[in-house]
Amino acid sequence: MNRRRSPSAKRPARGTRRDSPSRASGRLRLIGGDYRRRQLPVLERPGLRPTPDRIRETLFNWLAFELAGAHVLDLYAGTGALGLEALSRGAAQALFVETDPDVAASLSANIATLDANGHVRRQAALAFLAGPVTPFDIVFLDPPFRQGHAVDACQALEAHGWLSEEASIYLEIEHECEPRVPANWQLHREVRAGDGIGRLYRRHRAA
Repeated sequence: MNRRRSPSAKRPARGTRRDSPSRASGRLRLIGGDYRRRQLPVLERPGLRPTPDRIRETLFNWLAFELAGAHVLDLYAGTGALGLEALSRGAAQALFVETDPDVAASLSANIATLDANGHVRRQAALAFLAGPVTPFDIVFLDPPFRQGHAVDACQALEAHGWLSEEASIYLEIEHECEPRVPANWQLHREVRAGDGIGRLYRRHRAA
């Protein structure tokens, strides 16, 4: 996850602004698993930064028994913090979807550095969800805040067949938003995440 906010958000990205928007200005530290304590460069972008360690630790404690061999989708990937953490902790493979070409290239380089089983698709998330389908066991969904992406992405994941029968979906949204998720998604856990809320859902077979 990347903690990406809408262009109108006032909260700045971590790090100091520099003249080149493509320059690495921060570090992503992986906190568990095979790549524990590995540090990777993060590009400077407004609103782009890794999900805080505390939130990642909480989330992956919730997912501890689901990660081994899982196929993971990291939508709106940004830094790829959650997908990379999942690979570190035993996921079989991860697909990262990111529309910004520089951010996607940086993420690809970090995957290569780790020699991890991940692949980056440079494409808008909703366009990706309209394409050929492969079911995933775990989906990380952190769309830009206050742009209306969350509802469309959730509905597309369910309607188009992107989710395995008992998939887990982590959705991070602005704190004032009450998400409309598919009826067969059951809220499992919830955590306050800065100016947003992270919710972990368990999918059940639709009636």
